[in-house]
Amino acid sequence: MIDDILAYNRKFVERHEYDSFATSKYPDKKIAVVTCMDTRLTHLLPAALGIKNGDVKMIKNAGGTITNPFDSTMRSLLVAIYELGVTEIMVVGHTECGVQGMDSRHMLELMRSRGIDDEHISLMRHCGIDLENWLHGFDDTEAAVHETVDLVCHHPLVPKDVTVRGFIIDSYTGELSPL
Repeated sequence: MIDDILAYNRKFVERHEYDSFATSKYPDKKIAVVTCMDTRLTHLLPAALGIKNGDVKMIKNAGGTITNPFDSTMRSLLVAIYELGVTEIMVVGHTECGVQGMDSRHMLELMRSRGIDDEHISLMRHCGIDLENWLHGFDDTEAAVHETVDLVCHHPLVPKDVTVRGFIIDSYTGELSPL
C-alpha cells in the first residue's frame, strides 16, 4: 500500500498539483486546532470549519487531548504561539471517539499478541512509564476537552492573551458545539 502512495506522489509532483497548496508556514487565521487523528475528521473538520490549507496549525493525536503539560502536543502549541504567531487555540473533540473507553490492559494484551514480550513492557515500567495511565483513554469526551482547555489555559508558558476554547464536533454531520 505504501508503494501505491509513493507512485501516486510521483505523479502528483510531475503534474505540479502542489501549486494549489502553496502557502507560508504562518497560519493566516492565527489559530491552532488540537484535534483527534480520527480518519473521519481528515476532510470533514476543515470543511465544517471553513478552513483551507494555510489557515491554521492543525495538531492531531489520539483523542485530541493533552495528557501531560510537557508532551509533544503542548510543545507544538508553544511553537505555534511563539514562533508562528498563533493567538487562538481550538481544542476539538468529537463524537464516537475511539479513545473514549480505551482500556490500557486490553492494549497491553494486544501488544503481547503482536509479539511484544513482558521484558520490554517491564523495561518501560522500569524507566518510569506508567503504562496503565499512559495508554488509558478517557471516559467522557466533553470532560477530556475541558481538561485539555484547562491545562493549556493554566500552563505557565502560555501567555494570558491567548484565547483557548473547547468544542465537540459531530463525526457524521460536522456540527460544532462549543463547550
